[in-house]
Amino acid sequence: MKILVQVAHWISYGYLIYAFGYASLFKVFQKESMMGNMSNFGFGKIWTLFIGYGELLGVIGLFIGFWMHQIKNISTLWLLPFAIGALMVHFAHNDYKYFYTALYCCIAGIILLVTDKNFKVIL
Repeated sequence: MKILVQVAHWISYGYLIYAFGYASLFKVFQKESMMGNMSNFGFGKIWTLFIGYGELLGVIGLFIGFWMHQIKNISTLWLLPFAIGALMVHFAHNDYKYFYTALYCCIAGIILLVTDKNFKVIL
C-alpha cells in the first residue's frame, strides 16, 4: 500500500509539472493557439500573460520542491486555484470536450497534498 501511495504521489507531481509547464509557457510565449483559446474564453492579452506568469511561478516552485518540501506544498496550493479556475471557465463556456486537463490538475493537486507526509491540515 505504501508503494501505491508513493506512485500516486509522484505521478501527480509529474502531471502537475507537465500540464502547468506547457500551459504556462504557451501563455508566456504567446503561442497563437493558446492566445486564441484564451481570447475565446474572454481573456485578453494582459490577463493571459498574468495567468501564464502565475502558473510559471508555481511550476518553478514545484521544481524547487524536489529539494524543499515546503516550497512544493506551497506551489501546489498556489496552482490549485488556477486549475479550479480553468475547470470552471471551461464549464462556464459549455466546453465539455477539452476540460480534462484542468480536471486532472485539480485531482492531481489534491492527491499530491494528501499523499505528502510533510503536509497536514489542522482544523
